[in-house]
Amino acid sequence: MAEYPATSRIASAQLVACVEETLQVATLRYFMREGAFADAVRTATGMPLPAVLEAREEDQLILAWRSPTETLCVTRSDSLLAELGARLAACPEGLMVELTGGLQIVRLTGVRIADLLCRLGGTASVPAPGEARRSRLADVPVLALSVRTGETLLFVDRAYLPHVLEWIRETLLEFESN
Repeated sequence: MAEYPATSRIASAQLVACVEETLQVATLRYFMREGAFADAVRTATGMPLPAVLEAREEDQLILAWRSPTETLCVTRSDSLLAELGARLAACPEGLMVELTGGLQIVRLTGVRIADLLCRLGGTASVPAPGEARRSRLADVPVLALSVRTGETLLFVDRAYLPHVLEWIRETLLEFESN
């Protein structure tokens, strides 16, 4: 498989996909959506843990539902993530795990995002703004989240990134030929 540089960018007339290297990612893992850990998250971020399939952004931080006991945290700020980790470290009901580098992010922008995601994974893989959806794209597990119209972030295990990018590239070529 080919390795893709950090500046990987795949573009067509109606869609751009690029590897996003400036975002930091961590996961919050917990047993209960309510309680001391949820309160600590709310105090530290100003946001509650997201509801099922919810993604929200405030003050340079995205919180996105990943599973009933897991929330993804995404930010451009190393210091914000470090501060969040320090504030949550004392809470025994949950923990924060740094995933930056383990999860790769592909930013999709344009008008054919839904077409691409439907082709690679089906209609259930298309998040509306404010949603996070887990599915399989190109037969690998991916979390797709959208906090604004016209943009979707794909979170892919770094081992699968070349595979997903190649599928995106081939699909966009097919879109261009039709």
